[in-house]
Amino acid sequence: MKLAVILVNYNGEKFNKACIESILANSGIEELKIIVADNASQDNSMRLLEEQYAGNERLELIRLDDNYGFSYANNVGIRRAGEWGADAVLLLNNDTEIAPDMLSRLWDCAKRHPGSVIVPKIYYSDDRKRLWSAGGSFSSVIRKARHIGLDERDEGQYEQERRISFATGCCLWIPMEVIEKAGTLDDRFFLYYEDTEYSFRLHERGIPVYYCPGAVMYHKVGASTRGADSPLCAYYIARNWLLCSRLHLGGRYPLFLAYYALNRMARCMLWLIRGKNELVRATRQGIGDYREGRFGKSRYY
Repeated sequence: MKLAVILVNYNGEKFNKACIESILANSGIEELKIIVADNASQDNSMRLLEEQYAGNERLELIRLDDNYGFSYANNVGIRRAGEWGADAVLLLNNDTEIAPDMLSRLWDCAKRHPGSVIVPKIYYSDDRKRLWSAGGSFSSVIRKARHIGLDERDEGQYEQERRISFATGCCLWIPMEVIEKAGTLDDRFFLYYEDTEYSFRLHERGIPVYYCPGAVMYHKVGASTRGADSPLCAYYIARNWLLCSRLHLGGRYPLFLAYYALNRMARCMLWLIRGKNELVRATRQGIGDYREGRFGKSRYY
């Protein structure tokens, strides 16, 4: 078994070492490579990685010449993993730490469900009994993605291994055979909704997604995007939610548009009341860019 763990780095100086050390502490994988794809970081993160892991053949650094986004950088890592001969890749946020047996647990689950995408149980990093994700699902009508168990205290209610519909991009075990069938992430999204779109694509191609509760990790939620209440977040949600739904909702898309309009108007009204006008402007820009077919990086990054 050859596993490539792919980390996308953008100014992740505060997070990389803890994440990488938690990966290296894992055992049970015959051959392991950590591929760090860097989106032209402006901090000292890459220099520190070069110094800290000099001579470590399990770590490979790839420097991109610009910030091309989460999807693009992951795809660069996936292509490199294929060249290395990986049997599977693990797309992992670098603002996370994984349990010492997470990789072997995911591998065991993958053997029980060959040809499937696997996701772990994810806790908040600062409250390690509070769940961030115990798998994911879509709502029945507009197919809105949600995290199962979000913000719940873990009292053993999500200990059953099961098939799910939505897989968060925070941590995705993807066999290379799945990538051959479903492709890689869509570069147009840059940030946000790339995992939602990929989950739709997996379903359309008949590729199962499983939640593995025995595999555990911890996430510093919002660390890479300065939190959900930011212009960056407002822009990409406004734009990419439209793109993802247009690609996959088919006849439900007009109904989604009605919901989307009400949802964004209500959110913008709340922001205006709170004096957060920049979030409203970012939302309008995201909608405008969607209409004009402008995707990729926005001015809010």
